[in-house]
Amino acid sequence: MSKRELVLRALHQKEVTRVPVGFWFHFITDEAQLRQPIPSVIERNISGHRDFIQEFQPDFVKLMSDGFFYYPNDQIAQANSIEDLKGIQSIGKDHPWIQQQVALIKEQKAQFTEDIASFYNIFAPATYFKWQLSGGEAQFADFLLEDPLLTQQVLQIIAEDIAHLVTAVLTETDIDGIYFSVQNVQDTRISSEDYARSIRSSDLTVLQAANQASANNILHICGYEGATNDLFLYQDYPSAAVNWAVGPEDVSLLEGKTLFNRTVIGGFDNTVDGLLYRGDQAEIQQATQALIDEAGATGVIIGADCTVPSDIALEHLQWVREAIYTKEEVR
Repeated sequence: MSKRELVLRALHQKEVTRVPVGFWFHFITDEAQLRQPIPSVIERNISGHRDFIQEFQPDFVKLMSDGFFYYPNDQIAQANSIEDLKGIQSIGKDHPWIQQQVALIKEQKAQFTEDIASFYNIFAPATYFKWQLSGGEAQFADFLLEDPLLTQQVLQIIAEDIAHLVTAVLTETDIDGIYFSVQNVQDTRISSEDYARSIRSSDLTVLQAANQASANNILHICGYEGATNDLFLYQDYPSAAVNWAVGPEDVSLLEGKTLFNRTVIGGFDNTVDGLLYRGDQAEIQQATQALIDEAGATGVIIGADCTVPSDIALEHLQWVREAIYTKEEVR
């Protein structure tokens, strides 16, 4: 069984010869926030994947969209009020921003040295929206409070463009699925009810497009840098697997299997203060075995809450995999 077959079996809650392991990095930091992708950033993205694959030989790769974080709609970037976005237009399915990401994935996949699964990073429409705004999350919350209906309409336009992106990357390349990142609005003025009423439909537009092209999509409920989420908002979002911040959300892998009724991914804190980053071999391997003892070996992929620090020792990630090999040998 190839690593790709192993991961796809785990995604669909089938019996596996061992529990797969997956961790991922951003290979670019501040440059990823550039409004226009530039060749040097794209090359660092590609070379980062190449080095990681050669050094760690992962079971699967989350292909990073570093360099393409900004949805290229100048009308959003120039908006001071939600009223400025009346009549906003789609960028279109043939926009270079979409086709350049198809080309990026093909270059990333060219770095693979064996048959491993791959999932391309896609953000929710609300995330692309707020990253375009000079006032970021707070300004997005202002817009939502100012005119929820118009904000929903703008999100739907963005969602249709992201659906075009998702369709392109899943049909014009040979990746297995997308890794779809959603997050509650991190502003106390915006409730879960607000999210469900005004934002949810844009998320589902993207997921519908993804699921029409692939049955192997991963839902990521992002807890990056301390963000917290109402997991129940996403309970029925259609995906093959779910990844969330186990510690901050206080929902274990086992509890997540019940909550979402599908394969779960994660288990380890992804921060520089976490065991995965700071622990020794015995501690990390004991924690790995405890995760599998609790959650079981079917419908589980061991990983982290989110992106791991770029300077983490790959040896620590290898210790996780070695613990799983050891556990399987004992069984």
